[in-house]
Amino acid sequence: MNLVLIGYRAAGKTTVGRRLSAFLRNTFVDSDEMIEKHQEMTIKDIVRCHGWDYFRTVEREVISEISNYDNLIIAAGGGVAIDSGNVKVLKKNGLIVWLKADVEILLERMARDIRSVTGRPSLTGKGTMKEFKEVLIQREPLYEKASEVQVDTSLLDVEGVVHQVLSIFEERRVRV
Repeated sequence: MNLVLIGYRAAGKTTVGRRLSAFLRNTFVDSDEMIEKHQEMTIKDIVRCHGWDYFRTVEREVISEISNYDNLIIAAGGGVAIDSGNVKVLKKNGLIVWLKADVEILLERMARDIRSVTGRPSLTGKGTMKEFKEVLIQREPLYEKASEVQVDTSLLDVEGVVHQVLSIFEERRVRV
């Protein structure tokens, strides 16, 4: 069974995923990193050169590919839940955990993460705060529908999130 982390930018998917991978000794896969590797360019450049539809097509292919493996820790891109097909293939062999946080916390984290500031394309072309709130409002119901479990990372440090997700995952694996 795979452990799939979903959520908005700066929710902690990659950081928590890497720690979970080290703890469980399972392979860690970041779908955005995989897309960049396959395309040999950053997501920002992919979107700039080819557009969001192209990016989502490549994302769908990558999600389909990694869903065929077992015992992975997957940090899915922030928009993965937009496509119900992505969710369907991830659920076939995975527990989907939504890492969520308060808007203020996510914005703080994004401001501290140089990759979020310089390496991520705008989703709407609007200012950061307006875009952030608008997109989050659109995506929250999708994350909720896609996830089997939700972990609020707002007041937890990385280790706290890791332990909470581990506990849930171990409990779920015992039941399967």
